[in-house]
Amino acid sequence: MKTERGDQLERIALVSTPWPLYSRPSIQLGALKAYLKGRLPDLNIQALHLYLKVAERIGYKLYQAISERTWLAESVYGALLFPERKKEIKKIFYGEAKGQAELRNVDFDALTSEIKDASDGLIRAVDWARCGLAGFSICLCQLTSSLYFIKRIKQGFPHLPIVVGGSTFAGDMIPGLLKSFPDVDFAINGEGELPLSALICQVRDSLGNDDFRPIPGVVTRHGREADTPVTFYQLENLNSLPPPDYDDYFYLLKRLDPEKRFFPTLPAEVSRGCWWRSAKGSSKRMGGCTFCNLNLQWSGYRSKGVSQIVSEVDYLTTKHKALSVAFMDNLLPLRQSKEIFSQLGALEKDFRLFAELRATTPRDVLNAMKAAGTHKVQIGIEALSTRLLEKLNKGTTAIQNLEIMKHCEELGISNISNLILRFPGSDAEDVDETLRTLEFAVPFRPLRFVHFWLGFGSPVWQNPGFFGLKATFNHPYYALMFTPDICRSMRFMIQSYRGDLSYQRKLWQPVKKKMRAWKKVYDKLHQGPFCSPILSFRDGRDFLIIRERRFQAAPLTHRLVGTSRAIYLFCERHRSLKSIAARFPKAGEEKIVPFLKMMVDKKVMFEENGRYLSLAVPVRK
Repeated sequence: MKTERGDQLERIALVSTPWPLYSRPSIQLGALKAYLKGRLPDLNIQALHLYLKVAERIGYKLYQAISERTWLAESVYGALLFPERKKEIKKIFYGEAKGQAELRNVDFDALTSEIKDASDGLIRAVDWARCGLAGFSICLCQLTSSLYFIKRIKQGFPHLPIVVGGSTFAGDMIPGLLKSFPDVDFAINGEGELPLSALICQVRDSLGNDDFRPIPGVVTRHGREADTPVTFYQLENLNSLPPPDYDDYFYLLKRLDPEKRFFPTLPAEVSRGCWWRSAKGSSKRMGGCTFCNLNLQWSGYRSKGVSQIVSEVDYLTTKHKALSVAFMDNLLPLRQSKEIFSQLGALEKDFRLFAELRATTPRDVLNAMKAAGTHKVQIGIEALSTRLLEKLNKGTTAIQNLEIMKHCEELGISNISNLILRFPGSDAEDVDETLRTLEFAVPFRPLRFVHFWLGFGSPVWQNPGFFGLKATFNHPYYALMFTPDICRSMRFMIQSYRGDLSYQRKLWQPVKKKMRAWKKVYDKLHQGPFCSPILSFRDGRDFLIIRERRFQAAPLTHRLVGTSRAIYLFCERHRSLKSIAARFPKAGEEKIVPFLKMMVDKKVMFEENGRYLSLAVPVRK
């Protein structure tokens, strides 16, 4: 690769700026580096996990508190990127920091000053003159930090080609980025392996931006007509991908002071895209979950083979002497999941695994996941009202959500799932259904409530009128961070709208109140090392004892004998009244229905549309 002087250049820099989780290497950088090393073995590829050094500088607890909230993260570097707007940006930071214990005494001016000093020091530490290209992965919470680093690097090295990619920008958002930020030379739409390797070859051949041959998936400032669609250029399948290369992250980690080192979590990738978005059963009009815009950077759904996944996890954990693994998929492949986790369990390693699941994941898959070492999951629950789940196009029901919450409780898998409040078009009946279901959810780990936010490219954004949105536009915080001309030219990932916002805020207040009470009671009842489930049963072979622990009250107990016991055990999975009656024909519906109603009234069973679910879990041995 050559500079304007014809000097030989040796390096490609792949960069990840704050604010990803500091305790994980970047899978984006790791996957790209591994692929490029195979395609271009003569190239020196350096993956710069700059966020880890910033976390070390300001302290891990403070870094984590900032990284968990988008506007906190974006405001810090926003103030460095546009210092003339610091007064307005500071208000965003303090507003978002309210109620955050780790941020209670943070001085914004001192924080930004320290981060500027740390960031500028990181820039000076890299020999950019020997780089032929610098690629920035821009994902959640990385917009302003990436733009700041790009600006400062370009000030010292104006001829260094800069390419950006990642989930923050996709499709029609890209041209606005290139127009607004001339320091960015190229942008990649979608996954980076094929377009980035082709771009590197062009730069290496000294063609430069003025003599740019079009590459699918690569957008330049002058290389695309306004009416030309932004295309994907992605791998047909993932089976040829090598394991991610995390060497640079671990090299950096080992150079930290001993008291600042830790055991990181290894990101792993099973698939790309969302099979529910592409499923035949998913509404074509909706295009997957209506609120979701997580899959704008993919076309279709692809997954690796089972043996490849297992061998990658085995290889990475052996190489880096780490046992915590987080699967970064938006959704694991349903058909292969049981075999994946069964084979992971057969490796006989004491893993700590995290994964995201669909609520319809069968119990036998959960069993395999638990046996393999899964300790935490995020399930696509989103609502406890079947009416609302239909509006969200989840393809699930409230009783299915309760069932998987129950299974996680029984298996000891921490369920960190969300409940979406204030979805546009939700109504009083949705709220009433949610409040009713919450009465039955209290034995299980509380969900976290999140307020609906409008994502660029989501089905709601694409069909605003259908959901009662009167207008869509960039989130108002962007106007406080960025200049007016930039806000006019760009569409950002986080959007806002005019519609029923005030109505939704008022409508969902009772749910927020009940969820806060749910968390308080659950936490109180789970204090101490030997606490039992809130709602559990012990089986006596021909009788069953159900025990319900209560807050500031004596436990309640219920004894079931004979057929009553058998029906309750049969409904450990949700069952229709028809199937219950068929299983116990001697009892007859005239006896079964009153028994089921009694169990529902006692809140030890849940009923929805003639289907029944027993809520108590077996006492753990």
